[in-house]
Parts: sequence; C-alpha cells; structure tokens
Amino acid sequence: MREEIKFTKQEIGWVLYDVANSSFVLIIITTIFQIYFKDIASKGIESAISTSNWGFANSLASTIIALLSPFVGAFGSLKNKKKRLFSFFMFLGIIFTLLFVTINEGDWIKCLILFIIARIGWAGANLFYDSFLVDITKKERMDWISSLGFGWGYIGSVIPFLITIAIIIIFKNIQKTAAIPVIPSKISFIIVALWWFIFSIPMLKNVKQIYYTAETKNLIKNTFKRLFKTFIEVFKNRTIFVFLLSYFFYIDGVNTIFSMATAYGRDIGLGQITLIIVVLFIQIIAFPFSLIYGKLAQKKSPKIMILAGICVYSIITLLGFLLPSIPTLNLKIIFFWFLAFLVATSQGGIQALSRSLFGKIIPRERATEFFGFYNIFGKFSVILGPFLMGLIGRLTGYSRYGILSILIFFIIGGIFLLKLKNENLN
Repeated sequence: MREEIKFTKQEIGWVLYDVANSSFVLIIITTIFQIYFKDIASKGIESAISTSNWGFANSLASTIIALLSPFVGAFGSLKNKKKRLFSFFMFLGIIFTLLFVTINEGDWIKCLILFIIARIGWAGANLFYDSFLVDITKKERMDWISSLGFGWGYIGSVIPFLITIAIIIIFKNIQKTAAIPVIPSKISFIIVALWWFIFSIPMLKNVKQIYYTAETKNLIKNTFKRLFKTFIEVFKNRTIFVFLLSYFFYIDGVNTIFSMATAYGRDIGLGQITLIIVVLFIQIIAFPFSLIYGKLAQKKSPKIMILAGICVYSIITLLGFLLPSIPTLNLKIIFFWFLAFLVATSQGGIQALSRSLFGKIIPRERATEFFGFYNIFGKFSVILGPFLMGLIGRLTGYSRYGILSILIFFIIGGIFLLKLKNENLN
C-alpha cells in the first residue's frame, strides 16, 4: 500500500508539466484568447465566419505538427535527444504566447499566425512529454500516473485562470463595459507564459530519458530508415494499428468539442462571463473524475473506461445539436451547464487512459518514435473535426449542424476499440 502513494521526483516532475501546459489549454485554446479572437481581433467579421476561421487555424496547426511528429519523434528516440527537443518546442510555445500581447483590434490574421505557431510549440512539447511516461514510471503505474497528470493539470490551470478572471472583473468595473477589456486579456497571456515556464522547471530538472536507441554515424539516413521500420511495424502490429485507428476517430470528437466549444457557445448567444465560469466548472469537476477513471481502469481495464467516455461524448454531441432549439436563453444556459458537467466527467479520463494504454503496448526504447505516430493519428483527427465543423457551419450558416457531424467519429472509434481483446492491451 505504501508503494501506491509514494511518488518519485521523476513522476512528480512529469505530473507538474501537465499543470504547466494546462494554463495554455484553458486560457488560450478554450476561453480568454478564443473570446479575444472572436470579439477583438475579428471585430467586424460575421460570427459564423470568425468561428470557421478559428476552426481552420486549429486544423492548420494540427496538420503541421502531425507532419513533423514522426520525424522529430524518430530523432527524439536517440540518446539525450528527447529532452532537448522537448525544451525547444516548449520555449517556442512560451515565446509566441508572450507575443500575443502585440495583437490589437482587427488583427485577426496576425492573431491566427501567432496562435498557430504557439500551438505547434505546445503540441510538439506534448509529443515528447507523453513519450516520457515510459521513462518515469513502471508499466503497472502508467494508468494512474497518466490520470494524475490530467487531474492535477485541471486543478493547476484553475489558479492562473482565477487570477485572470479577477483582473478582468476589476477592469470591467472600472471601465463599466460588458466586453472583455483588452489590457487584462493581454495580462492573461503573460500569466500563461510565466506559469508554463515556472511549473516546467521540475520536469526540466528531474525527468531524464532512460530508454533510447543507439546513435549511428549516418544519423539522418539511419533515422529515416528507423522511421520507415516503425511505420511498417505500426501497420503490421494489429493491436497497435487498430487502437490507433480507434483513437483517430474518437479523439477527433473529443478535441473538436474542446477546441470549438467556446466559439459555439458565443454563436448561440451565451455571454462571455457565463462561458468562462462554465469552463472553470469543468476544470474543477474534471479533477476527481480523471482520478476515478484511473482507479477504475486498474480494477476493470482502460479499454472499458475509454468506451464509457466515448458513450458520454456521443450523448454530448446529440445534446449539443439540440441546444440552439431551446426557446429561452435561461434554459439554454441550464442546458449548457449540463453539457459542461458531462464533458467534465470524461474529458481527462479518456485522454489519460489513451496515453497510458498506448505506452503499454509499444517498445519502451522507441517510445518517442511510436508516440510520433500516436501524434499523427491524434493531430490529423483534430484537423478533420474542426475543419468539418467549420465547413458545414459555413455552408449551412448554422454551427449546430457542424457539431452533429462529430457524432460519426465517436461511433467509428467505438467500433474499432471493441475489436481489440483486453489481454492484448496490458
């Protein structure tokens, strides 16, 4: 029992990086920056068009990182390379997050360019962060440690978020405006960058690459050979390939809902403060549910718990389609709160267990190579979802039809996951 609750410096440092980068997720991708893009940078542009632009930007960022992932992942599997590449992408994300302060009213193109680069930095660092899971803990602890990362990431991101909200409220009272003021929004971008850096220090200091492949003389040539070998292995290994196919589809739905929820809420008339409070609620509720998913995965199996998450997200998608049909704004707000609760129950768990399950079924010494392909399947799914939602929203003029299209991804993902036998996933 004592071994269960004792954590190493490596495990703690790894979990704390989830705390660090979650501030980028909460404030930049999900709330303040997304609202800033919609209401400030895209001022004068139709709501449906700006939402589509946001979706296309997320798709482009995901395309770039997906194309880079296998190549940087192959280099990251070499001795002492994983930490260096992790640091490069992390600082790229931090620096371009700081540059958000230069965005002003109407700068929607500049806003999207800076956001795309910052998101590439965030996602690139996460590729190596995820692959470090095999270096920092035992196989039997992966589900629990991965769930702890997501759980504490939710709680840790709440602190800079609350600081940001307090600053926004103060400025709104001083300026007596209903809109989110520009200055506190820019302050929030600085807070994100500082928070990201400070809580990354334990990761940079304590986490080391344990498993690696030998470096050869013809580095580039042999790295590409190994990359091709890994590519063949992914497609030959039925367990890995079918899991990645399943992951591709269901994580598409998860990430699309995650990336587009705030913009969708604005489209149906929900206020800025309501959306921000709802996101805060999700972060808090997601903490215990992430840990519950981790514990249940140890008693049942990660496959069963991922399937449970897919079912919850399918319900969320159907209810999201019905949301605009609700007659009054007050009822819409109540309905939106219920949807937020459902998201909170499964968002962290389904992502954490996907990461740990994949870490169990791949060779440890080539974890970064395989996580490069894990990133390809995850990131290309993110391209398809927001793009499809944006395209259908633009063609129909209604965002609700875009959200409905996401349901098909959960159905296909669940079908593929059911084809895998539990004994092959341990």
